[in-house]
Amino acid sequence: MIRTPSQIWGAPILLGVLTTIGLVAALLGDGVWDLVSSLTLGAPVLAGAWYGLRRQPAKR
Repeated sequence: MIRTPSQIWGAPILLGVLTTIGLVAALLGDGVWDLVSSLTLGAPVLAGAWYGLRRQPAKR
């Protein structure tokens, strides 16, 4: 199966952008910025947990 570069790099780039937005938002201030930073920094954590906790099919 051949995959395009956007299929291969799309999710890692998106997670990197979200992390950057979250880190900048955390530095900018309080209030709404705290919400933005917690949501954007939580997305990579949730993605990692989802992939890490997925049940793998049994190999026979």
